[in-house]
Order: sequence, then C-alpha cells, then structure tokens
Amino acid sequence: MTIEFGMLGEIQAHVGGTAVDLGPVRQRCVLAALLTDVNRAVPVDGLLGRVWGARISPGARSTLYSYLSRLRQALGAAADASSSGAAIERRPGGYVLLTDPDLVDLHLFRDLVGRARAAEDESAAALFERALGLWRGEPFATLDTPWCNSLRASLLEERHACLLDRNDVLLRHGRHAALLSELASCLDGHALDERLAAQYMLALYRSGRTADALRCFDRIRHALAEELGSDPGPELRRRHQQVLTNDPAIRVPSDAPAPSPAAGAVPASVPASGIASSRDRTVPRQLPSSGLFVGRGAEVAELDKALGTADRADGSAAVCAVSGSGGVGKTSLAVHWAHRALGRFPDGQLYVDLRGFTPSGEPLTSATAVRGFLDALGVDPGSIPADQQALTGLYRTLVADRRMLVVLDNARDVDQVTDLLPGGAGCAVLVTSRRRLTGLAVTHGAHLLPLDVLSPYESRNLFGRHLGEERLAADPTAVTAVLEHCAGLPLAISVAGARAAVGSGLTLAALAEELQARPERLDALDAGDLSTNVRAVCRVSYRSLTDRAAEALRLLGAAGPAPEIGLAAAAALLGEPPAAARVTLRELETVHLVQQPAPGRYGMHDLIRLYAAERAAEDQPRESLERALRRLTDFYLHTGYACDLVLSPFEHHVLDLEPALDGVTLVEPPADQAAVMSWFRAEHAGLVAAQRVAHLHRWDRLVWQLARVVDGFLWRQGRLHEHLALWRTGLAAAERLGEGTARAWAHRRLAHACARVGHHDRAVHHADLALAAAQEAADVTEQARIHDVIAWSWARQGDDREALAHVRHTLRLQRQGADPLAQANALNAVGWYEARLGEYGQALAHCEEGLEIHRRHGFRDGEACTLDSLGFIAHAAGHHDEALAHYERARVLFHDLGNLYEEANTLANLGDVHLALGRTDRARDQWRRAAGLFRVQHRTEEADRLEDKSAATTDRPPGRTPSTPAGPDHTTQPP
Repeated sequence: MTIEFGMLGEIQAHVGGTAVDLGPVRQRCVLAALLTDVNRAVPVDGLLGRVWGARISPGARSTLYSYLSRLRQALGAAADASSSGAAIERRPGGYVLLTDPDLVDLHLFRDLVGRARAAEDESAAALFERALGLWRGEPFATLDTPWCNSLRASLLEERHACLLDRNDVLLRHGRHAALLSELASCLDGHALDERLAAQYMLALYRSGRTADALRCFDRIRHALAEELGSDPGPELRRRHQQVLTNDPAIRVPSDAPAPSPAAGAVPASVPASGIASSRDRTVPRQLPSSGLFVGRGAEVAELDKALGTADRADGSAAVCAVSGSGGVGKTSLAVHWAHRALGRFPDGQLYVDLRGFTPSGEPLTSATAVRGFLDALGVDPGSIPADQQALTGLYRTLVADRRMLVVLDNARDVDQVTDLLPGGAGCAVLVTSRRRLTGLAVTHGAHLLPLDVLSPYESRNLFGRHLGEERLAADPTAVTAVLEHCAGLPLAISVAGARAAVGSGLTLAALAEELQARPERLDALDAGDLSTNVRAVCRVSYRSLTDRAAEALRLLGAAGPAPEIGLAAAAALLGEPPAAARVTLRELETVHLVQQPAPGRYGMHDLIRLYAAERAAEDQPRESLERALRRLTDFYLHTGYACDLVLSPFEHHVLDLEPALDGVTLVEPPADQAAVMSWFRAEHAGLVAAQRVAHLHRWDRLVWQLARVVDGFLWRQGRLHEHLALWRTGLAAAERLGEGTARAWAHRRLAHACARVGHHDRAVHHADLALAAAQEAADVTEQARIHDVIAWSWARQGDDREALAHVRHTLRLQRQGADPLAQANALNAVGWYEARLGEYGQALAHCEEGLEIHRRHGFRDGEACTLDSLGFIAHAAGHHDEALAHYERARVLFHDLGNLYEEANTLANLGDVHLALGRTDRARDQWRRAAGLFRVQHRTEEADRLEDKSAATTDRPPGRTPSTPAGPDHTTQPP
C-alpha cells in the first residue's frame, strides 16, 4: 500500500482507502503548499505567504512549525502502514515533502495530460479520461488564501484545456453523441470560449441538428460583441461556414462506431396469472423473483411484526398496506419480504399485479384477479362461476383453512382490493399502492406502512450492486453527484446504475453531468421502456388526479426549488382558503406526490418537482401561472414584512406595500422574536425563491422589497453569501425603479454585506453611492445609517478613530429624529469605538444609556449587542468576572433569538476572557464552538484566527489580557 495525496478537490491523503487525519483547514493548506512543489524545498517565508497571505500575524511562524510537526506525525503514522511512505524534511532552502509525484493527483494529472498530448488518438483518449477522472471537485475546496485562489484558477484552466483536447480526440473518431450534453453544459460556464463553441457546433451538426448549430454560432457572436466588442475568430467563422455549406470535411467519419442500443431495459413483468401450474398442484408459488434489494431494515421488521403471525384473535386475515410514490421500491420490499417469509406460509403464496398505476393498459378487475388465483389453486376452468359474488365466495372457501400469503401489488384503490381479501385467520395479505389505503385500516384493521426514499448509505449500496464497488471507488465525486440527483429514489438509482453499467463509453462523470441539467434530468433517467422511465412513472400518478389536484401539482412544481412550502403559502399559490388547500393537498399526499415532513409543511421529491414543472410549462395557461406565482410572492412579501417588523421594530422599516392579490389569505405574525426567527427558518428558502421569481418577471418593486424583508433574518443567521446575492438582486431592481430611497437602501445594505465578506473596496464604493442617493432624496435618517456602515468598514481596515467620527455623526443625526431604538443603536456604536480607543469612561456611559433604552422598549436584540459591548469594556479594563457576566447574558440572548452571527462573535470574546483568567481549557472550548459557527457562516479568516490562537495557546498566569479582538459586527441593528 502507498500514501496517495489528493489536491484536485479537498486536500486529503489515503492509505489503502483509509483516510489520513490531516488536521484543521490551515494545516491542510501547509500540506498543499508542500505538495505543489513536491520533492523541492519551499522556504519558510514562502510557506507563510502561501498559507497566511498578506495577513501574517506575529505568531504565524510558530503556528507553522506546529502544523509541520503534526503533519510529520500524521504522515509518519501513515508510512508505518504503507510500503512506500512520504516524509517532510527540513533542508537548507526550507521544507520539502518527499514522495513519488505520481502519488499526488495534481502531478499525476499533469503527467497524464502531457503523455496524452504526445500519444496517438487511440491511447490519448484513455489518458485524457484518466486524467479528468482524478478530479473530485474544485482544487483546495476549503482553502481561501490569495495563493490558493490563484493556483485554483490556474488548475481549473489546465483542466479545461485538457477537456478541450479530449473533446477534439473524441470528435475526430465520431463520438459526438456521447459528448453532446457535456459540451452544452460546459458551454454554459464558458460562454465566450470559441474553441468549445466550435466543438459543440460540430457535435450538433453531426447529430442532425444543423439549425441548433447555427443558433449556437449566433449566440456566441452576440455575446462576444456585447462582452468584448469583438467578432468570432477565424476558426469559429470557418466552422460556421462548414455547417452552412454542409462541408464533407465535418461529416461523421466513416470509421465512427455505430450507435449503441438503448441501455437498461428490463424484462417484461410477470403475467397476472403467475407461474403456470399443473391441474394437480395445490400449493401455489406465484411470487416473482426477488431482484436487487438493499437496506429497509426497519420496514422489514415492521412487516415481520404486522404479518409474521398470521393467526389473529378476531379470526380475520392480517393485512398490511405498503404505500409510497412511484419508483420508491414498494414491490421490491413486498417481494423481498415474501420470499424471506416463505416458511411461515406452507400452503403457498398468491401474487397478482393489479396494474393500478401502470403506464400502459387498464387496471385489472378484481374478477380477473380472482380467476387467476383460482387457476393457481387448481380449480378446473369449467367449474369457475361467472357471478362475481360466487367467484369471490369460492376463492375464500378454498383459502379459508390454509396458511397462505396473498400479495396484491400495485393496487389502484381500496375497492380493487376488497374482493381479494381472504376470510380466514390463517392468511396474511400484503398490499402495495401509490395511494394511502386508509379505508383498509378502517374496514379491515390493516397496518399502514408508508415507504420513503432510501438513505444515502442505502442509495450508495444499491448503486454499487449495479456497478461494483471498484468502479464506485474510482470516481467518488461523480458517484456522489449522481446519487444526489437521484435523491434516494430506487428507480432513479437503478436506471442510472443500469445505464452506467451497459452504456457504451458512459463514464460516471458524464452521467453526473447529464443529470446536472435540471430540464434534461428526466430524459437521463430513462432505461428504455415504460416501467423503467421516471417520467412515465410520474405521468401515471399525474393522470390519476382530479383536475384541481393536477393543477395544484403543476403550480407547486412551477413555484421553485424550495424544499418545502407551508399550508398558508400553498393556499396563496392555489388561490383558495387554507382549509380548501388542505383538501387539495391531501389528494396529492394520498398518492405520495407530496409529503408532510411536519404538520402543515408540504414537500415534494426533486424528480416529481421536475415533472410537475414540465407539466406546468406545457399544460398551465401562462396568465394563470403568472397570477398564481404573483399570489405566492405577495404572500411571502406581506407575511415576511409583518414578521420583520417584530425582529426590527424601527420606524424606518415601514414599507408602502401594494395590496395583495385576491386569493391571498394573510396570517398574523408570531408575537416574539424567537418565534419569528423560527418562521423565517422554515420559510426562508421560499422567500428567496419568491425573489427569484419576481426578478424573472421583472416585478422590480417586489424584488427590492423582498430583499428588505429577508435581510434581517439572513443578517442574524450569518448567511453571508446569501445576503450578498440577495442585495445584488435587490440593487438591480432598485436601480431599474430609479427611486432615491430604494437605491440608497440597496447600496447601503450591499455595502455592509460586502464588508462582511471582506470586499472592503466594494463596500466603500456602495456606501458612497448610498450616501449620494440618500442626499439626493433628502433622507437624513438614511444618511445616518450609511455613516454607520462607513464606520464599520473603516474599523475592519483598522482605523477606529475614523470609524468613531462617523458613528458620532450618526448619533447626532439620530438624536434629531424620533426613533429611540435607532438612537440606542448609535449610542452603542459610539461606546464600542470609544472603548476600542481606550476611552472607557465615555464608552461605559454611552453603552449604559443605550442599554436602558433597549430594555425600556423590549428590544432584546439591541440589548444583547449592547451587553456584548459592555463585556468588551469590562474585559479591556481588567474586570474579567464582570465581562464574563455581560458576555454570557449576551450569548444566551443571541442564542434564544437565533442570531448565530453575533453568538459566534460573543463565544470568541468569552474565550478571550477565560484565557485572561488563566482558564486555558475553557478558552479553547469557547473558541472551538465559535470557530464551528464561523465555518458554517463561511467566515474562514475568523475561524482560522481562532484555530491559530488555540494552537499557539499554552497555560498562562491569570490576569494577562490578550490583544484587543477585532470588533464584532453589532454596532448597527439590521438593516
């Protein structure tokens, strides 16, 4: 075994498939810095620059040595378990990592690409594929330094160049069909790449899509003109001319492989009559063969409990109804359990496919099913009565004294099943259906077993049963992507597995890219016949719905990718009261097209959502669809606005909303901030999707108002990049509206969002534009808030004196207004920066005044922020016990309010106080908790700083105060 290193994705190392623990993120960055120059010494200053960038702290060098020591230990332990190890050594020129370059995926990739470019096409294609297969994702996926970012961009360009070279090889040999979807997806991310566009045009032309090839040329020609002010180059123009003139030079090569037959077809289903029996055979064995089956341990145990003992005290047959969406594995579970339980039913097993939800043909009548059972039981055809009641009576008579299992697969409804239920207590009945057969529970005491999708572990296991573990291990990134797109649906996983197993040249990476495109995903999940076509399976359930329920499914599919929707929001989408919407949704739930993961919350499987969106595009009138989406947007805007006022009860938060459309039932917001944060957590994906819908329809006022509404929640949760995207969209809408106040708001919030993610130049730029817009609108209070943002940006750059000047100006302006909470925020901001500058007496007075106002008005968020400031003042003044009390009260408030961003800051501050008190373990614990939250919020620099501090910390005597921490972002309440 050898130690293998991965850089083309997250930094990792493995010995014989077992991962090596490489430590925290920055320690992995040290490893990456050495691996990039494997077998060559890297100077210590070079390592510091690569790992810390321009922000090299005084303790960075000692931390680097600590990381190198830990890496040596980790690699040394791994070397003990391998036949050829790797080692880090100190050399005169710095540190060097010694290993075989081919054991580092980056260097192996470059070697393979070089060999492929020098090889003949036949060998080159395999070498290119092997090189591309090494990629697991973005290089250094969790690292964020200038060096990492620069090298990442360079490597992605190398990969793209490799991809283009590979494409040329495959196109020269007529493999255009296999490349088509991959080329389309790649062109989406490289819209100005002329070489890629020429390859795509060739693939389209050879696939008989000449018009699409010409449209591709027109698109890139327009894009080049708009983005670069240039025309296509000579090679792309030549390809365009070749397509126009049907040039023989670009036709399919004569030695191109013939198209492969459709892959993944499965045998026809077992006939309804089952396996033929001779006349004297009285023990029927009608169960179909048990196919691939994985997992479902809990469900199998539940079936054992429900049907394992056929004798029931009331003399009736035990009945269990398994229900679930199409393709979820109901039949597979039923047949697997039935074979497993053969010994419990010595008198035989009857099986029938009732065809209740079959893509072709009509459902089986109960009379036809009973005749099949009688035939299997050995009844002479001439003795079978024609009357339905007599037919059922004969069947029940024959099985009355037997211990038999009856499997009624794919039932349409309760009526289809009732005549097939035995009367004797010795029998057990296992029913499967897409409907929840609640009526069977009412009339026959049936046990209802709803079946959900597979777990991630079970999904991978099923995929591996199709492809083998070796192939899965060869490309784990592609496996993860494929399974993510299949979303646990066994049918989808099996179709993907069958296609990958038998598809000519279909790599897992290519399959993953094919599934990546949402509009074409259902096309990719088609194994060649109706029973193995996810779209066809969805179509059967769709056709079983009433008109109203079918429209509801379409609208839910068109509403966007939010994982769930609440009852009130769904009612607005459907344009009916919540009580009526609940009835409509119950029909969808009955056939497992939607689920209720929690009471009043409705979810839909991703593949069903894709099918519903397709149907909306084709079947729903455009005006009706737009009106439904507008109702949903209105609901989110009005309800979210009412909730936001609870979070941020400032006078300047008042919005002038247009009335909601008819059909929207608005709900009262929760009364307290904690409940409001819970509402936002449940609905925030829907709110963001609503803004996206409004943006697509150019409902600009709604777009920027939705940004206002969601802003406070994202702010408190520390969802930095979502917050940035929210206001970029909101600003674009505000600019189109051209209203000064709206533009000032959008620029101000975008400025603060930019500052939070470290884009300080952009923050200052947007703050300047915000101030100009506010001055143009003569909005004095908005100008005050903008000065607050400018102050925070200056503070992030280390100029607390300039920051204090701006917040003092803010306080002067706010004292002229009539918003006490805005004044309290300004007092806290002034106190904070005064404390940063050592003016503790004034700082204490200002913060205590602000705290009194917040408490008087019951604004707990402001109270928590001001307590945090008081904790900082006490800590800086050496009053550590007092600081702990303030910080802990602030932390509890932030936690209760769901303000994770500020909770992380306060935890870091608590760690500093514990360190000053000599409680090193407590300090590290607080820093660890804070760093975890920082990581979740993508605040990598802050997390790295805490991890470095923790690594460098040793026990110190109490009373020593660490350096002043960077100021938390709580001097202004959102927004």
